[in-house]
Amino acid sequence: MSPKGLGWIIVDSLDTMMIMNLTSQLSDARIWLQRKLDYEQDQDVNTFETTIRMLGGLLSAHYLSRVLPDMSSRRDQVYLTKAVDLADRLLGAYDSPSGIPYASVHLATRKGLVSHADGGASSTAEATTLQLEMKYLSNITGNDIYWRKAEKVMEVIDGIGATDGLVPIFVSPHSGRFTSKEIRLGSREYLIKQYLQTSEPIYLEMWEQAMKGIQKYLIIPTKHAKLSIVAELPNGVDGGLSPKMDHLVCFLPGSIALGATNGLTEAEARRLPSWNADKAQQMKLARELTKTCWGMYKVTQTGIAPEIVWFSADETMLRSATDRPSSSARSSDSEATWKKDYNIKPLDAHNLQRPETVESLFIMWRITKDPIYREWGWQIFQAFLEYSTVEFGEGFSSLNDVNKIPPPRRDDMESFWLVSKTHVTIRLS
Repeated sequence: MSPKGLGWIIVDSLDTMMIMNLTSQLSDARIWLQRKLDYEQDQDVNTFETTIRMLGGLLSAHYLSRVLPDMSSRRDQVYLTKAVDLADRLLGAYDSPSGIPYASVHLATRKGLVSHADGGASSTAEATTLQLEMKYLSNITGNDIYWRKAEKVMEVIDGIGATDGLVPIFVSPHSGRFTSKEIRLGSREYLIKQYLQTSEPIYLEMWEQAMKGIQKYLIIPTKHAKLSIVAELPNGVDGGLSPKMDHLVCFLPGSIALGATNGLTEAEARRLPSWNADKAQQMKLARELTKTCWGMYKVTQTGIAPEIVWFSADETMLRSATDRPSSSARSSDSEATWKKDYNIKPLDAHNLQRPETVESLFIMWRITKDPIYREWGWQIFQAFLEYSTVEFGEGFSSLNDVNKIPPPRRDDMESFWLVSKTHVTIRLS
């Protein structure tokens, strides 16, 4: 806990206040930001979380202050000034022998710190999810140091080699080598978004390669409802699958849709000469995975998703890709059938207010124009209003068990509560 306070929720929600025209709340936040927020602190922070929440919040606010004239003066530099100060401190995390950022950084000394867990390795997903913010900062300041440091990470990961675009979940900042075989989704989320941001062909190539690997190794149907799920490979691509799917993975359907359409609507993309059977198949997969993620909400007592779901799957589907039978069965829309496939263990039944499914619903609505995604999003919002709102409406709490009525609360509201994914959407617009 920072002795001076870092204002995570304040900074992470700046763009939301701007979009919602909450001018009085924004004014209070801006005054606090200018007068109180100080990064010269004896404090360790997570490199990834600080980049996506804090730096992302400041950069999104800076962008919106220029396109929404009622929000602030175009001459207002407070958001950018704070962003540069923070980014300069985060650069210390990249000073590793390999260029892979350390898991944490000390704000005052600007020194990168290895992870206290996982043998000092950095998370591959975290290391490759820092690029949008750092590259955007280079773009608006003209200082390419942020771009070069973030780009180096991608060069190292790409140079190590991957099996059909899939890479393990931990990488050493010292050697620049993977330290495990385990593969699960997370580290490829921003490939398509980097391509849309920078138009660099390498990221489109990496994304397309990763998509082939995902479809070949990770996508299997559930046993009863034949829903598509994204499984895990605890022992790498040569081992069997685990039918475990974190809510975090629900970023994927929206990203697949972005990749298939290049950010256009589906109707526009289908009229282009570049549209082909692979893209049509990817849009089908995006729809199927969105339904699976929506099911995580639909099958619980509260209508709010758990952190993790274990799915029922035929044993034949859990074999390595070379031994797995193909499946093209149509998925069921029956909630009763769904419930046979969703297994929520007591230790996984908590909800941390994660935004991944909502992000995918938003993207799927924008790309397909199918109103079902708005309806699903509205139902999720209503469930949070009913079960997550704290007394007198001061905020929303994380939940300990989404299958208990009323659900026990954690007395904690995450800073990314329906706001952090807004940063990405803004910078890609």
